[in-house]
Amino acid sequence: GKGRGMFKQIRLVGSTCFVAGFFVLLFVAIPWLVTVVNDPTIGGPLPWWVRFAVYLFIGGVAVVLLSVAAEQASAAARAEGVAEAVEAPEMLLTNSDSCIGREVREVLGLVQGHTIWAIWIGRDISALVKLLLGGELTEYTEMMGHARAVATKRMISEAKAMGADAVINVRLTTTSVVGTAAELLVYGTAVKLG
Repeated sequence: GKGRGMFKQIRLVGSTCFVAGFFVLLFVAIPWLVTVVNDPTIGGPLPWWVRFAVYLFIGGVAVVLLSVAAEQASAAARAEGVAEAVEAPEMLLTNSDSCIGREVREVLGLVQGHTIWAIWIGRDISALVKLLLGGELTEYTEMMGHARAVATKRMISEAKAMGADAVINVRLTTTSVVGTAAELLVYGTAVKLG
């Protein structure tokens, strides 16, 4: 939606500042500082452009982190609504190849929904502590629950757009993407029932 687009634009600005600051520091400031260390006659305070590169680098990271936190806060309410909608779907979902008491009149085709979710690093760290102490990693349980709800809702939307009455042969699969980010794919066969 419009809110997601705004957060994406803010992250783009923050990422651009971060990358610009990083490259200036890495490829210009560090060689310059090495030269200054080797030549004591150049010494003195850091020039404005080095300080500016540091501000770009740190500011870019801060903008990205703040925009992600704000987007997650606004998405939390939406995710709860999606989870409630999936618990009582408007469409029949089954993992078998038929619907008891109903005849499959027409097969419309494959439908799918997927999402990639990750948890905030603070929750990730608390989950790592639980690895040492034992117990359920509720941070990851919640993450996968939200991912399942979002992916299922997207599959249902695709099936509705095709005019389906039900989705049969529903399957879920998950893959680790990077670090603690996981992709969840829900797919099945959209059908019309008699």
